Amino acid sequence: MRHGQRTFPAPLAGVRVLDLSRLLPGGFLTALLADLGADVVKVEEPLQGDYSRWDQPRLGTESASSWVLNRNKRSLAVDLKQPQGVARFLRLAERAQVVVESFRPGVVDRLGVGYAAVAARNPAIVYASLSGYGSDGDMRDAAGHDINYIAYAGVLGMTGPAGGPPVPPGVQVGDVGGASVLGIGLLASLYRAALSGQGEHVEVAMYDVAMAWTSIHAGGAIAGGSRGEPAGMRLNGLLPCYGVYRCAGGGHISVGALEPKFWAAFCAGIGRPDLEARRNDPSARADVAAVVVLRTREEWVAEFAGRDACVAPVLDLAEALEHPLARQRHMVVDAEHPELGPTPNLGTPVRLGGAAAGPGRAPSRLGADTRDVIAELGVPESECASLRADGVVREASEAGAEAVAARR
Repeated sequence: MRHGQRTFPAPLAGVRVLDLSRLLPGGFLTALLADLGADVVKVEEPLQGDYSRWDQPRLGTESASSWVLNRNKRSLAVDLKQPQGVARFLRLAERAQVVVESFRPGVVDRLGVGYAAVAARNPAIVYASLSGYGSDGDMRDAAGHDINYIAYAGVLGMTGPAGGPPVPPGVQVGDVGGASVLGIGLLASLYRAALSGQGEHVEVAMYDVAMAWTSIHAGGAIAGGSRGEPAGMRLNGLLPCYGVYRCAGGGHISVGALEPKFWAAFCAGIGRPDLEARRNDPSARADVAAVVVLRTREEWVAEFAGRDACVAPVLDLAEALEHPLARQRHMVVDAEHPELGPTPNLGTPVRLGGAAAGPGRAPSRLGADTRDVIAELGVPESECASLRADGVVREASEAGAEAVAARR
């Protein structure tokens, strides 16, 4: 295993997480837990693995999505549709502190690895479930993705241009927001379990989190103000002091000059001090736009470099990853790719004692850690061989080859 040097002590060292989740939401959460030192064992189907492993584009033979989401994790390829696979999982759960799953409500119970089954073996377990619409209510069994959760929550209806159709956000608000909030609940329950010895089932619905994130906008709607239409509120494009403006050459700048002092600095920077009194006047947007479009994004960045005006360039994702700030904040770090050598990966946003985590361990291939994880249960090699022969578990070469064949 390739380990980088961490610049802060791993606070979750000794915590084992069994990760049953797939794709972005659960993967984002368990990547953060792994960054903080938890031993995250990614439990995957032998013939499929996490669906993110098949995403495009590729980094070598692995998907770029997997490279980012599966950093610092180990991979166990085990078939939970076979009784022996369930039995091995439950034995692992006896020694774990956390289980994370993101199936629709009821799926893990049907498989025999739900909270009740695990808690019967390990009462101290913190069992974290992330779903689209929660385990109760009329929508509990409905299929969905991020765009559906934020549509029901009123978030999607707030985005886009005035008079135009809603525009999906560039990042998955419900997915990543739901995962982050589940992490808060998980850590709170883990702390309580450490004190009392009693675990619990922690549940978060991505719809719930998207709804909660409407916060101040919801307050305004409850008070009878805006209904949350696109470009119709203070923070989504109504006011001239908070929005995005097109520059010469096609680039854009963002302006967040909500406070009078920032707006005054902005107006001075664009040579229009006469606009200071119109900070909350929607009609002033056209006047600002007419000035900003005369210069390029780079020229405006240079103009505002010495001004405290809350102005920033709108970067595309490639530019953001290459910007010096990403390296300075350790949000882009190099990790050792098994085929490509040192390769950029995302860092963790958590800082402990002012320090950041190092690049850590490269993602495991599907099933790469199966033998080690099963051996940690005290299972003799002869039994491991029997499990492999019966298709209950797979090691990296077996799982990879069979997965490729199954995809053809």
